Amino acid sequence: MVEAKTGNRRILTGTVISNTMEKTVVVEVVSLKAHPVYKKRYRTTKKYYVHDEENQCNPGDKISISETRPLSKTKRWRVLDIVERAQ
Repeated sequence: MVEAKTGNRRILTGTVISNTMEKTVVVEVVSLKAHPVYKKRYRTTKKYYVHDEENQCNPGDKISISETRPLSKTKRWRVLDIVERAQ
């Protein structure tokens, strides 16, 4: 997970796993965490619903997303740019 901040808004990088909705994609962000006692590192995944105005993202694409105001019941993120297209 790559996390940066612009003001109070987080920026994450993840992989598109679904684009079946209109103007919405589902992005999976993988992050590494360390166990508080044993310090072993493990992966966690989280899904985000992301606003994609032009329907330009496809499954497998790596994209950068940013927090935004609530756009619907579940959408609070928007696409910043496509980092890498799927092969």
